[in-house]
Amino acid sequence: MADKQYVYFYGFGKEHTEGDTSYRAILGGKGANLAEMANADLPVPPGFTVSTEACAYYSSHNSSYPKGLEAQLKEKLTKLEKMMGKKLGDPRNPLLVSVRSGAAVSMPGMMDTVLNLGLTDKSVLGFIKQTGNERAAWDCYRRFIDMFGDVVMGPTSGLTHEDFEHELESLKNKYGAKDDTDLTAEQLKELVDLYKKVYRAKVKKPFPQDPWEQLNLSIQAVFNSWNSERAVKYRQINKISGLLGTAVNICSMVFGNLGSDCGTGVAFTRCGSTGANKPMGEYLINAQGEDVVAGIRTPKNLDEMPDEQVEPAIWKKSHKDLLAIMRKLERHYKYPQDVEFTVEQGKLWMLQTRNAKRTGLAGIRWAVEMATGKDVETGDSQPKLLTPKKALQTISGNDLEQLLFPIFDPEAEAKQTPILTALPAGPGAAVGKIVFDAKNAEEMIKANPDERLILVRHETSPEDVGGMWAAKGILTSTGGMTSHAAVVARGWGKCCICGASSLKIDYAKKTISVGGVTYKAGDWLSLNGSTGMVYAGELPTMASPVVAAVNDGKAKAKKHPIYLMYKEVSDWADQYRTIKVRANADSPKDAEVARAFGAEGIGLCRTEHMFFEGDRIWDIRSFILAEDQKGREAALKKLLPHQRKDFEGLFKAMKGLPVTVRLLDPPLHEFLPHSEADQQKMADHLGVSLELVQARVKDLHEANPMLGHRGCRLSITYPELCVMQTRAIIEAACNVLKRNKIKTEPEIMIPLVGVKAEIDFLEKLVRKTADEVLERRGAKVPYKVGTMIEIPRAALTADEIAETAEFFSFGTNDLTQLTFGYSRDDIGGFLPDYLNEKILEIDPFQSLDQSGVGQLVKMGVEKGRSTRPGLKCGICGEHGGDPASVKFCVKVGLDYVSCSPYRVPIARIAAAQAAV
Repeated sequence: MADKQYVYFYGFGKEHTEGDTSYRAILGGKGANLAEMANADLPVPPGFTVSTEACAYYSSHNSSYPKGLEAQLKEKLTKLEKMMGKKLGDPRNPLLVSVRSGAAVSMPGMMDTVLNLGLTDKSVLGFIKQTGNERAAWDCYRRFIDMFGDVVMGPTSGLTHEDFEHELESLKNKYGAKDDTDLTAEQLKELVDLYKKVYRAKVKKPFPQDPWEQLNLSIQAVFNSWNSERAVKYRQINKISGLLGTAVNICSMVFGNLGSDCGTGVAFTRCGSTGANKPMGEYLINAQGEDVVAGIRTPKNLDEMPDEQVEPAIWKKSHKDLLAIMRKLERHYKYPQDVEFTVEQGKLWMLQTRNAKRTGLAGIRWAVEMATGKDVETGDSQPKLLTPKKALQTISGNDLEQLLFPIFDPEAEAKQTPILTALPAGPGAAVGKIVFDAKNAEEMIKANPDERLILVRHETSPEDVGGMWAAKGILTSTGGMTSHAAVVARGWGKCCICGASSLKIDYAKKTISVGGVTYKAGDWLSLNGSTGMVYAGELPTMASPVVAAVNDGKAKAKKHPIYLMYKEVSDWADQYRTIKVRANADSPKDAEVARAFGAEGIGLCRTEHMFFEGDRIWDIRSFILAEDQKGREAALKKLLPHQRKDFEGLFKAMKGLPVTVRLLDPPLHEFLPHSEADQQKMADHLGVSLELVQARVKDLHEANPMLGHRGCRLSITYPELCVMQTRAIIEAACNVLKRNKIKTEPEIMIPLVGVKAEIDFLEKLVRKTADEVLERRGAKVPYKVGTMIEIPRAALTADEIAETAEFFSFGTNDLTQLTFGYSRDDIGGFLPDYLNEKILEIDPFQSLDQSGVGQLVKMGVEKGRSTRPGLKCGICGEHGGDPASVKFCVKVGLDYVSCSPYRVPIARIAAAQAAV
């Protein structure tokens, strides 16, 4: 039986290419797209890809290759050598290759790259003979030693890029060279010797002179990098799971560092920051690709390429050819592309294409413009590439959320003078204290999650991702719009400004200097990621145009392009979704915001939140201290008008849409003070003794209050509480019907039911109270009585509970706690370890555990509807605003999801995506 295929060839047309974009899971995004471009006869340097399946085997088999992989590598390498007419490591005519990673999902900067592999002390002389360019040869060799030492040997030896950089800076100082490009061939040859000494000192071996050994070690290093700390952290932050591993792309080298007719760059078919339909990119002449992506040198803007003074004909043609290929790629993939390219002695080569990383704002704009065929700012026509249905699938809830980000108050910003202006690489406004070290930023946020930080670096590297995530904004002194900082920040929707060349950073003193003024760690900066302007101090922020239009109904805001894009995609979502979206709202203000964001009712009103407002806390405390039913009823009588008024406000705001009101849920101890000083204050206010208050606090103490006297158990012990709340709900409905002509649909929800007898007991009490009110008022108000399914037993016996309950609302916060046995308040003590060790892929309180908790939801729906066909079912936990959870809710047939008001637009999008 033949060995499984692990290595796939690509290059020079379909006849030589194995695979295409349908092979993404096996070839990774980079390998699949290289094959696709080769199939389309685009100028792609030939090579071969080692599959993600090989990486998965390697990772799970003690770092060993699967059977047949080594033989396949040699076979494909031989084919590549014949095609190129060169041989790897040959002393007369050497083939050089790059080794790059590429998972199925793009992770910019997370994996490691090695360029110029195959150079040795002998083959470098052959390279000089090949190219006639001694300087380029020694430049490539020193780069290879640097990358190989850092990427391949660094994890086990401690050798780092900084070790080599130290030698480079020393040599530049020795010869008075400002940039790397100022070093001569002889000086670079000297640098190679210095690099080899650094390598030997750290690795305890000489630099390998066998190119096959170089290749094998490099492939293993890419495989190992899949589980590096930074790669794991990036996948955690971006909720990426379920991948086999990374593929390895071995590609024949083309050289951008052979002279002034050579160069390298990165480009986007559309702007990844603003979304404008204009190609953007950067390039460097006489450089290799990592110089651009790593942000070590600040590159030139792509628009400058046709105006180059040296070799003008070459650069004019390269620019024209590049734009033509970019247009072709965008139309082929039907999505803006991020490409890497090299020009070698006047010939353009495409090294990579992938779906471009972008801000949420850019993603929404791309979707709208590609579906409508109109520029959102100018109204100009452009090609229609997508249907609204397809466009909707290109965006995410997080993209829409970024449209809600605050911006600087324009009037306040106009009065300030920026201390510098650089490249606007990430959206929105960010205000925070200067911090220089990424690890330090992580620790500061861990100690105080409310801390606001601006991470300031020369350039960022993959090791910095944790600190980048922790900071509100990122500011770098080098690098461009395609540097590591820019690409990663855009993918996260994080404010970022790059290439601030006037910024002088002193890591040792922890200061920055600009314009003759020095700022230290802890000083405040304000970043406008949309304009690239940086201000000293704290600038005030204001709501985004979407929030301004929604909350305040401002006519000017409703004409803003950002609001118009939001409206367009929201309308698409409403056109396609099959599930309703409600909001969790406890006040009329919350309800109004929810309605403005498109909520179709209230899925959860938590009545306990109302008890903390104003003086009513004293009434609930009087209820708790009362020694008999008469005393409790007297206290509740004072609370009744407050509750009734609250519900009237909610019903008016919802204008006839359904409102689900949960009866009191938390344990009573939450309404009592716990410090002696506050207990004395309570005693004085209520005219009782301190001892009485302390005795009641002691009586109510529970070892595990979240499993104690709460939810429906409270109303069974104190039926008068259930009576008061039911009266308030129904009387409010009668009042708005009479005064405001608004017909309401109140849904009274009994929480924490675990056995049918509990809901039977309370349902009778609710109906008796509600019907008495309606009879007394002579009113007709349809209402429902249902329950919150949040105890596993309730889901298991949902068919019995549905005999009484007219609706189910799944409270997935408590259902998750009780299914896993995790306390939501205490999970922080071990969750990071569970995520790091991959015991859990994701925090189950952020995204619904579909295989466990989700199955209880599915079972509850099916069992409930087996008893009561058409039973209304929804979800009201925090998961109601999580896109993945919303899609699951659609799949299991829920009627609605309910989430916080500001998550309503996100839930609408997710529901539509699930439907299409």
